[in-house]
Amino acid sequence: MLKANFITPTEAVGYIKDGMTVCPIGMTLVSASESILKAIEESFLETRHPADITLLHSCGQSDRKDGIQHFAHEGLVKRIIGSHWGLQPRWMEMIANDKAEAYCLPQGQIAQLYRSMACGLPGKMSKVGLGTFVDPRYEGGKMNRRTKEQPDIVEIMEYHGEEYMFYKEIPIDVCIIRGTECDEMGNLTTTEEAMKLEVLPAVMAAKRYGGKVIAQVKRVVQTGTLNPKNVTVPGVFIDGIVVCDNPDVDHRQTSSWIYDPSYSGQTRVPQNAIEPLPMTVRKFIGRRAVEEVYPGCVVNLGTGIPNDVIGNISNEEGLSDDIMITVESGIYGGVQAGGIDFGIGQNLYAMIGHHEQMDYYNGAGVDVTFMGFGELDGEGNVNATKMGPRCTGCGGFIDITQNAKKVVFCGTFTASGCEFSFDNNRLTIIKEGKIRKMVKQVAQYSFNGILSREKGQEVYIVTERAVFRLVEEGVELFEIAPGIDLKTQVLDMMDFQPIVSENLKFMDTVLFQDGAAGLKKKVLQKAEKAAAEKLEK
Repeated sequence: MLKANFITPTEAVGYIKDGMTVCPIGMTLVSASESILKAIEESFLETRHPADITLLHSCGQSDRKDGIQHFAHEGLVKRIIGSHWGLQPRWMEMIANDKAEAYCLPQGQIAQLYRSMACGLPGKMSKVGLGTFVDPRYEGGKMNRRTKEQPDIVEIMEYHGEEYMFYKEIPIDVCIIRGTECDEMGNLTTTEEAMKLEVLPAVMAAKRYGGKVIAQVKRVVQTGTLNPKNVTVPGVFIDGIVVCDNPDVDHRQTSSWIYDPSYSGQTRVPQNAIEPLPMTVRKFIGRRAVEEVYPGCVVNLGTGIPNDVIGNISNEEGLSDDIMITVESGIYGGVQAGGIDFGIGQNLYAMIGHHEQMDYYNGAGVDVTFMGFGELDGEGNVNATKMGPRCTGCGGFIDITQNAKKVVFCGTFTASGCEFSFDNNRLTIIKEGKIRKMVKQVAQYSFNGILSREKGQEVYIVTERAVFRLVEEGVELFEIAPGIDLKTQVLDMMDFQPIVSENLKFMDTVLFQDGAAGLKKKVLQKAEKAAAEKLEK
């Protein structure tokens, strides 16, 4: 009978030679193979090997301290190709200081590139990325000066008279994965993981190039005791398995939980156990943003304000059964965790693979997506990826916003230190933010407003004091908060002149109240009105 090759973390490092391409699979700290990642870091610090590797990752993989932060040492990584570093301060510092070559590509395109490579293709074609900083006619995804001197890893191709991005293959030498348990043959499950991710496509991609696959598991069971439907990776594709000797530290389900079965679908928590959020500017913005949903719509939540508050608000307002909330990780329904635990949720209805979720976002396009933003200019261009030298990266932002039917950007009007009060149904600015977000020209094109307007995409920008939308002529201001002075607190704080709607109105005062704000009734009434108007036409 075939037997798995059980190895130590130190032996796992031996598979990685200088100059290789290493591909760990995970998101935030979910499915991070900490025993192996720590051993790689320790080996480099002690011996200076492995060195000059290329680190390939589809998602942000850290909680600000662990995950691929272990690779953030000059000399260990020569080149990083990924999508998001917002929870990886050491990586953002290394990129800003030219300590490694850094390419940023859309998260979904990397996850799907694994599948393209696995089936023998030389790369992946997609319209995702056109007109953004990933487009080689702009920046080619090169995030620092050092990288600008390097070859492009994306190119423009034409097919049947239409332009596409072509994401070139990136051969994988070592793929690092994690599972819950394996049997004595190495057949691996992910039953207690909080996401399915793109584990199998990455494994198959590594195998296509003759690469090695190393897995970390929590426990080993007898061969024949696993339900074959629960096997994520057959053991014949795994070259070495590390059994974690300290799961509470190095095999946590996610950063904040060692293991909570409600995040992996084994149990559900009572719905009333999910506490409503206190009133803050984030909740206020989230409430106004939620007004843009409609019954039956499928919703995507991005990082930041969207993921941290909109699911909770929908639960508090009784809207959870009227809409289907999804996250790029592949989860459907429930209430989402936020911050360093982005991408997981309790009381889910479904969980699919990360690459499969991106098939939906890239193809049909989600009905409504809520995303954060860093800068907006008068053409409707949005920068959410690079603020000064600080490179957070795009994550799934480009994949999702380019194809969504409706995009709702959420964020404060200014940044860095702004403070507010919400008393007496009025917004009062206690302290203005130091950084203007409404700029003459965005520093990086994460979202191309001109292309969006040309295709008639429905786009809103929701802040605490003003709500904008994209129209054919540019950016239109059509709502302000009660208590806000239009000239001094909105227009004078912008580096471009928006189109001010002739029907400029105040936001609804229900947004200020404690407890549920009655948003479900408002959303249903808005949908009924839209349906009636459609019938009249």
